[in-house]
Amino acid sequence: MSVVLGVDGWRNGWVGIELRDGRYGGAHVDETLRALLAAAPDAVAIGVDIPLGLLDSEARACDRAAQRRLGARSSSLFVMPPRAVFDAPNHAAATAAAKALTGTGISIQTWGLRRKFLEAEAVADGSRLPLYEVHPELSFQEMGLRACDGRKKSWRGQRARLRVLGAHGIDLPEDLGPAVAAVPADDVLDAAAAAWSAHRIAIGAAFSLPDPPQVDGRGRRLAIWC
Repeated sequence: MSVVLGVDGWRNGWVGIELRDGRYGGAHVDETLRALLAAAPDAVAIGVDIPLGLLDSEARACDRAAQRRLGARSSSLFVMPPRAVFDAPNHAAATAAAKALTGTGISIQTWGLRRKFLEAEAVADGSRLPLYEVHPELSFQEMGLRACDGRKKSWRGQRARLRVLGAHGIDLPEDLGPAVAAVPADDVLDAAAAAWSAHRIAIGAAFSLPDPPQVDGRGRRLAIWC
């Protein structure tokens, strides 16, 4: 049996959807990424909706490639800044650093990814876990979600996302357990989309943006998988 996990960050930690042979196998939630991943020790692929590596002085090719593929939904993806920007102590200093390196600042939303990025990077660096960076909106698009299907926080958007997940054999139960009940619906759906991409990785059906992946100064492969 092939076990995979899709992971998304939310305000109080991380949420994961587990698939077994492509079908729903469980939901997990924890305050830390490391603890969440321990809930699925047999996972052969883990799709995480968080950047897994930065470049030293420029934007990543995977972000630009994913934005192009997303088209009308390109605003759902934040272009990650060079590593030195996340070394800054606050958003104002980070914006100044980004402008010096790339000619443009960073949004407060991108800066808000810093804590979870650093957490995920520490987990990736300190383990042999099969972690892959994914982007749920790209996953949903590849599953068949249309640009007119609504935003992920809207009723229409969430119904459409449940529809396309179901069309690919991922039927999420109404009751995911008391712990997961506190997680916003859009984060649970994003974790399920990440799990779909993880399953594709596990069976050799996924593609990477770019192809082949870019390699950073630490030897990491930088790519968004779908």
